Amino acid sequence: MHKALPEIEKVCSMLAEKKLIYSKYDEVAVVLFGTEEAENELTKEVGGYEHVVVLQNIKVVDGQLVETLQQLPRGTRDGDFLDAIIVGMDMLIKKYGETYKGKKRLCLLTNAQFPIKYPLEGTKEDQVSTIAEHMNTHGMRMESIVVRGSLTGEANKSVMDENDNLLGIFSKKTCAKLVHVESPTSLLGALRTRKISPVTIFRGDLELSPKMKIKVWVYKKTSEEKFPTLKKYSDKAPPTDKFATHEVKVDFEYKSVEDPSKVVPPDQRIKGYRYGPQVIPISSAEWDAVKFKPEKSVKLLGFSDAKNIMRHYYMKDVNVFIPEPGNTRAILAVSALARAMQDMNKVAILRCVWRQGQANVVVGVLTPNVSDNDNIPDSFYFNVLPFAEDVREFQFPSFNNFPASWQPTEQQQEAADDFVRMFDLAPSGKEEALPPGLTPNPVLERFYRHLELKSRHPDAAVPPLDETLRMITEPDKELLSQNRSVLDVFRSRFEVKENPKLKKSSRRFLQDKPSGSNEGHANISDEPNSSEYASAVKVEKVGDATPVQDFEAMINRRDSPQWVGKAIKDMKNKIHDLVEDSYEGDNYPKALECLIALRKGCILEQEPKQFNDFLRTLCIFCQEKALSSFCEFLASKELSLISKTEAVDSEVTDDEARNFLVKSEPKME
Repeated sequence: MHKALPEIEKVCSMLAEKKLIYSKYDEVAVVLFGTEEAENELTKEVGGYEHVVVLQNIKVVDGQLVETLQQLPRGTRDGDFLDAIIVGMDMLIKKYGETYKGKKRLCLLTNAQFPIKYPLEGTKEDQVSTIAEHMNTHGMRMESIVVRGSLTGEANKSVMDENDNLLGIFSKKTCAKLVHVESPTSLLGALRTRKISPVTIFRGDLELSPKMKIKVWVYKKTSEEKFPTLKKYSDKAPPTDKFATHEVKVDFEYKSVEDPSKVVPPDQRIKGYRYGPQVIPISSAEWDAVKFKPEKSVKLLGFSDAKNIMRHYYMKDVNVFIPEPGNTRAILAVSALARAMQDMNKVAILRCVWRQGQANVVVGVLTPNVSDNDNIPDSFYFNVLPFAEDVREFQFPSFNNFPASWQPTEQQQEAADDFVRMFDLAPSGKEEALPPGLTPNPVLERFYRHLELKSRHPDAAVPPLDETLRMITEPDKELLSQNRSVLDVFRSRFEVKENPKLKKSSRRFLQDKPSGSNEGHANISDEPNSSEYASAVKVEKVGDATPVQDFEAMINRRDSPQWVGKAIKDMKNKIHDLVEDSYEGDNYPKALECLIALRKGCILEQEPKQFNDFLRTLCIFCQEKALSSFCEFLASKELSLISKTEAVDSEVTDDEARNFLVKSEPKME
């Protein structure tokens, strides 16, 4: 296993580092097997157990253990993992006896490539079963991580299969877990370096109706792992003070604006909430009375087809509902309900208040999880669903609605399909890459390693990113090199061009003038950039000074969906006022500028009907009010309706758009 030992050193030292943070009183020992010599108590007491060395006896975890695990010696013999397991069990039994049941843990890392010795009596399977019984008696748990992949070489497959079968017996007959890994990243996540005890968030009745209830327990299935809490530290205590806690206490004082030297006591302070220009004071008693105070309960609201609950509706962490342990009736009821829901492809909608006094109510979806293991009862997964206020509706047009000229060709589609297949993380015949259950968080792992480094070398610089962590955060370089042709084809099928529209000013009609003309170009450089203008101030109406910039700023606001509609309405009114108040056409250029901005905005926001209806109405108004010169002005600037080619939602054809305003309208006599 010499090739794998560098990664094993990392994962084992990481286990010790996390124990120093989260479980600093845990006790750990290290046993090596496959060594030339034998150093363990069983060899001295009863003989045998050769090539097994106790590298460190059981003791409280410390920095020395981390250093020991970072520099493991290399063995020279084939390893017998059963001998190592027995030596480890013997150490735990001698140290703790019958105490600490359920807290004694064995972690076995091996490639399981070499045969184990035959026992003096019975078969190897009998021997493993006997060891498993002793593990159960003394309340021991075991994790077996089999490191394979490129390490197997010319190993005997029949031996590996036999060893896998023996390790599988542990999983069936005792509290043991067996994991096979092939990559360094999977190895890094296979060994649980931090123990998190399961804690229920709810114990009580799942109320299907007032007369039908099932006893359930609810646990968290997934929960984001956070950084360890970093506390403030003071170095002001004397170095000779052995009892100094170096703790920093933070106190806050509130002072009056009128008299900064006067401290306002808690009984004279009250919270205030902005309501328009006012600040509304609400006392803690009022706030407590206003709060919704539901009773602790989990109630069924109804059932729905599974297809009605979209995956993107899921919020927050995932919980698991299990029947109350030892309650046969609850186990049968949960199983019957879960299997019926699975057969009918249904999900349940629940209303949940996890604890008494909880200020909020959760509505979520319950999905059946039918077990394929006879020893594990059926259960449910629970996901929180959003309320209306939680949903963010950003509508985008379907790709299928775009014109044919915008659709991909067969060659482009084929190149895209090959590109996606190239990055398949679970190709047939190979180990799945980056499985969630075996992929550690690279940000946390890097933090723990740097923390351990700083504990030994306070002035140490931040080291470069570890190669194993780099494999999680960056594409596989080997995969990219093997599929260079796929990438080249994909790149060649799609021509990337600079979009000239993005660089044009909204005052397009000015830029379209001949280069020799100075008309209208005097103030272009003084116009504020629309994106900078939008980010500098939150515009709430289209004003008189810079209507185009105001309009663009409003439609670019994303803090509420109302701004697009309000911007279009304000711009329509502004254009109408400019045309109506025009004297001998003095407002026509500015009205045209606003129309161009409105047209562009309606195309971007998929609102072609609003612009087309407004332009038709505006032209009719001009004919009725003897302002037909404005229509002629628009025709000379070739401004027309938005066609279906420009916006898929438009009902105007290209011919209708071209012919609009071309024919001279009869003048009103």
